[in-house]
Amino acid sequence: MFIYPLFITDNDDEESEIASLPNQKRWGINKVLPYVETLVKKGLTSVILFGVPLKEGVKDEFGTAADDPEGPVIRTIKALRSRFPDLFVMCDVCLCEYTSHGHCGVLREDGSIIREKSVQRLAAVAVNYAKAGAHAVAPSDMIDGRIREIKQGLIDNGLAHRTLLMSYSAKFAGNLYGPFRDAAGSAPSHGDRKAYQLPPGGRGLARRALQRDINEGADAFIIKPSTFYLDIVSDAAEICRDYPIATYQVSGEFAMIHAAAEKGVVDLKQMAFEAAQGSLRAGANLLISYFTPEFLDWLD
Repeated sequence: MFIYPLFITDNDDEESEIASLPNQKRWGINKVLPYVETLVKKGLTSVILFGVPLKEGVKDEFGTAADDPEGPVIRTIKALRSRFPDLFVMCDVCLCEYTSHGHCGVLREDGSIIREKSVQRLAAVAVNYAKAGAHAVAPSDMIDGRIREIKQGLIDNGLAHRTLLMSYSAKFAGNLYGPFRDAAGSAPSHGDRKAYQLPPGGRGLARRALQRDINEGADAFIIKPSTFYLDIVSDAAEICRDYPIATYQVSGEFAMIHAAAEKGVVDLKQMAFEAAQGSLRAGANLLISYFTPEFLDWLD
């Protein structure tokens, strides 16, 4: 049930704390493999990878480094598949960590998204992750039409039969992503993402996006954030009744629970369980959570 997010950098020996994201680190490939081994021994069955390029000059306007064969994500996919054959390896598909402007697609001069070029680029990245061995690709950009483009790319390359297409169909723009953007270096250099992610009040937009992605070929669905959007999780359980549904307890939600526990307002373990149970009660059956290592101990 638990999927653990991992931040993978292009420094092979990196193991650095993320100040705003308690107990989480950026990992290089040489450090993440032994760490994952400790979790696999405790029962970890799935991870989702986020690339974090740190080297100078890597980022450009097209996010070219996202699917660099020598980049952190593709090398880590291959290493994890080789070392942990039973581990389900997912990859977040987006360009924001790799673009010089920090947005999730290709931009016009006025800063707006070029939809066609953006979804073509995202599809290329997803296909290359699948070729490297990813069991699942999860586009998180929320640009219209990317599910159809990715699905067609997987079909054209003979990969659709073995690659789960897990869409962040209901991803809301809001104030809960700050620690993640610190971790991934993905904050926009200008503007925001409100033009292509959902507004917090957009329940109808979320329902339509879920239905659209069913029609375009998604195999599973993610609702993000989780705790403040359980009505959307419930809607997804109705609209996507026959599909896997995950919630992503995002960095801000996770950090808030830690902050409240540090102030003695709540008990950390109890709040982590209540938040997870809330998502399950609303209709999710998968949980993308930074608490995964703790749950592996708590549930032992």
